[in-house]
Amino acid sequence: MSPVLAGVLQLLALIGALALVYVPVGNYMARVYSSKRHLRVEKWVYKAIGANPDAEMTWPAYLRGVLAFSAVSVLFLYLLQRLQGVLPGSLHFSAVDPAQSFNTAVSFVTNTNWQSYYGEQTMGHVVQTAGLAVQNFVSAAVGIAVAVALVRGFARSRTGELGNFWADLVRGTLRILVPGAAVAAVILVACGAIQNFSGIHEVGQLMGGSQQWNGGAVASQEAIKELGTNGGGYFNANSAHPFENPTPFTNLFEIFLILVIPFSLTRTFGVMVGSVKQGYAILATMFTIWLGFVALMMWTEFAHHGPALQAAGGAMEGKEVRFGIGGSSIFAVSTTLTSTGAVDSFHSSFTGLGGGITMLGMMLGEIAPGGTGSGLYGMLIMAVIAVFIAGLMVGRTPEYLGKKIGGREMKLAACYILVTPALVLVFTAASMALPTPPHSMLNSGAHGFSEVLYAFTSAANNNGSAFAGLNANTDWYNTMTGLAMLLGRFLPMVFVLALAGSLAEQKPVPATVGTLRTEKPLFTGLLVGAILIITGLTYFPALALGPLAEGLAS
Repeated sequence: MSPVLAGVLQLLALIGALALVYVPVGNYMARVYSSKRHLRVEKWVYKAIGANPDAEMTWPAYLRGVLAFSAVSVLFLYLLQRLQGVLPGSLHFSAVDPAQSFNTAVSFVTNTNWQSYYGEQTMGHVVQTAGLAVQNFVSAAVGIAVAVALVRGFARSRTGELGNFWADLVRGTLRILVPGAAVAAVILVACGAIQNFSGIHEVGQLMGGSQQWNGGAVASQEAIKELGTNGGGYFNANSAHPFENPTPFTNLFEIFLILVIPFSLTRTFGVMVGSVKQGYAILATMFTIWLGFVALMMWTEFAHHGPALQAAGGAMEGKEVRFGIGGSSIFAVSTTLTSTGAVDSFHSSFTGLGGGITMLGMMLGEIAPGGTGSGLYGMLIMAVIAVFIAGLMVGRTPEYLGKKIGGREMKLAACYILVTPALVLVFTAASMALPTPPHSMLNSGAHGFSEVLYAFTSAANNNGSAFAGLNANTDWYNTMTGLAMLLGRFLPMVFVLALAGSLAEQKPVPATVGTLRTEKPLFTGLLVGAILIITGLTYFPALALGPLAEGLAS
């Protein structure tokens, strides 16, 4: 079987699996967030934290819940790392440095999971399981909660209430993420991923010498890392490591875990707003962009010129032979079009244009299908903008799902789409202009610039993957990427929840013959075009200095 055919067959199998679970998973999540019943274990949690799950919240109250919970989470994870040297199960690792502790705490709480350290050489079992793995669950649940709040803003009318953050957080964690990750972890263990709490072992090598390896609860963390679109890795090699991702089947299964919740949330959206066709329109937009990026990535990696690359069947540098170019390309696109950040290959070793594709996927805002929750609310913001553009074209007041898109709504949507590019470009410019930060670049020229641009694109978009080649474990990069992650996560949430509150207060507008049919293919095409054009105009100069310049020169 040719490598190209193998890649296409993997892609078809993945699409089939996602299509099979789309309706049941999406319907189930809609029931979870619409139910009035509380499970017994949920009541225990509410009692422990002193929350009333039946009390409705306005958008400022909902936002305060998000920010308060996240602030406490950052503080807890920071202290856990600083105290690692005296904790049991630390594998004799010392406390993590302050700058790196801050960066890591912010990273995992913001669902970024950017790592400027070697996981197997820095974090013991307690920090990995009680700290990082816990945040993998709850940070993903926070993203889904904010998305559901925005969906309620479209579904409700004449009220400022968006639900209860604490109820949404607990339900998302206990009813969706915990059972899903448990099943996934069992499958990964059955396929060869490790799951233990063993210490450090000295392992001999075939060519002489030895290496030290430590075990850990790898399969369980790998499961939620992918299902919650978290990223990061128990080991420095991430999902290229055989302990995390042992076979081609587990590779495809992990891609499935990355995509299943973000795609299925479009069904949840359609059910909750009372029109599954609206959900299919959003799904079609996400799927079109994702499939186009996968096809483009496979083309750049399989067809790159050069005798060595042609003899290898494509650009194999930096890729695991057990996954091949097809599996690596699907994984790279899926992880950068979501907020996952896990990698099974080194994106810095992709072709110039291939590396640019991974960057562009994040620059779109990670909305195709995006992270758990963040992809849906990001896409709905873009839908609001697309409706506004269409309204300008025909001279009508724009409407979406029966809600008028006026000046206030557009200001909030515009602020949302401007925040992240501003963070990426400003931090990248500062890192290139100051005398010390460029010393962290392994390469010079266009590729070196791409390393820095990729780092801040990954941080501000809460992706977490790395381009490799950049030494990010410095005070500058630990601090600046930490700030980029914080601002890139929570500032957009402010605008999303404010928009949700504004929409919920409106009374529904009846559809007329002049109303734009947002469930039709025409709107899907308009939405795809708006996303690509807005991103292109924003990032094209930076991309031209980095991956485009490198790709055209090679």
